[in-house]
Amino acid sequence: TRMGNHTRVSTFLLWGFSSFPDLQNLLFVVIFFSHVTILAANVSIMVAIKLSHSLHTPMYFFLFGLSLSETCTTMVIIPRMLLDLLSESKTISLPECATQMLFFFGLSSNNCFIMAAMSYDRYTAIHNPLHYQTLITRKICIQLMMASCIIGFLVSLCVTITVFNLSFCNANTIDHFFCDIAPVVHLACDYTPHHEMTIFVLSAFVLVGSFILIMISYIFIVSIIVRMSSTKGRYKAFSTCSSHLTVVFLHYGFACFVYLKPKNSDTFYENMLMAVIYTVLTPLLNPMVYSLRNKEMQIALRKVLDNVNRFIPQIVNKRSKDIKKNLPSVDK
Repeated sequence: TRMGNHTRVSTFLLWGFSSFPDLQNLLFVVIFFSHVTILAANVSIMVAIKLSHSLHTPMYFFLFGLSLSETCTTMVIIPRMLLDLLSESKTISLPECATQMLFFFGLSSNNCFIMAAMSYDRYTAIHNPLHYQTLITRKICIQLMMASCIIGFLVSLCVTITVFNLSFCNANTIDHFFCDIAPVVHLACDYTPHHEMTIFVLSAFVLVGSFILIMISYIFIVSIIVRMSSTKGRYKAFSTCSSHLTVVFLHYGFACFVYLKPKNSDTFYENMLMAVIYTVLTPLLNPMVYSLRNKEMQIALRKVLDNVNRFIPQIVNKRSKDIKKNLPSVDK
C-alpha cells in the first residue's frame, strides 16, 4: 500500500544467513543437531524431575519450569530458521513477525524472572532450612511461576506494540534470522529517540530488574555463608547455588550484550552471531550445567535412561512376537 511518497511494507525478508550461501547446508546440519540435543536434554530433565520423587522440591519445580520455557523459546526461533536455510523464499508477514517477537521476548523475559525466583528459593533454603518447606510451598512456587510468565508477556506485549506501531517504508530486508527488536526497528521510517528509550527501558526492566533481584538474593546468601563456622557447611551451601549461578552468568552475559549495548557499536552481522549463541548455545548449556554439576539430577537421569533401556527391548520383543503371531502358517 502507498503511504505518502513511500510504499508501506506488508512482508519482511529474513535475510539472515543468506550472506553465507556456501555455509547454509553446514549451518542447517549444525543447528538441526543442536536443536535435537536441546530438546532431548531439556525433555530428559523434565521427565527426570517428574518421575523422581526425591526431586519434588521447589528448586526442581523451578528448574522444570525453566527447562520448559527454554524449550518453548527455541521452538519459536529454530524451526523457522531451519526452514529458511532450506527455502529459497524467506519472507515473513508482519503479523507472523509480530507474533514471533512477542513469544520470543515474552519467553526470554519469563526465563529471567524464573531465575530470579530460583535465587530467592536458594536464599530461603540457606537462611531458613528448618522452615523451608513451610515458607516455599507448592502454592507459592506456582504463584511465582505464574507471575514470571504474566510479567514477562506483559512487557513483551508493550515492546511488540511499540515496534509494530511504527511505519515500515520501502526497505523490508531484516539482517537477521528472526524478528528481533533491533533489526526490525532499523527498518522503520518514523523510529525516534522516544521509541528507542521506551524499548530500552522495557528491556532494562526485564534484564537489569531481574538481575538486581538475583544479586540481592546472592548478597544475602554470601553473607550467611561467610558467617558459617563449618567449612563443610559452607561448601554444601555454595554447591546448592553453583549451577544456578553459572546459568545466570551465561544467560545474562549474552542477553545484555545483545539487548543493552550501544546499537552503533557492532554491525548487524556481529549482532546476529551473538544472537545465534544466545538462542542456540545458551539453551544447550543450561541443562548440561545442571546435569553435570548436580548429583541428584545425575542419579535421576541415570534412572530414566535405565528405564528407557529396559523399556525399548520389551517393546521390540512384543512387536516381534505380534508379527510372528500374525504371519500366515505355511502347510507342509
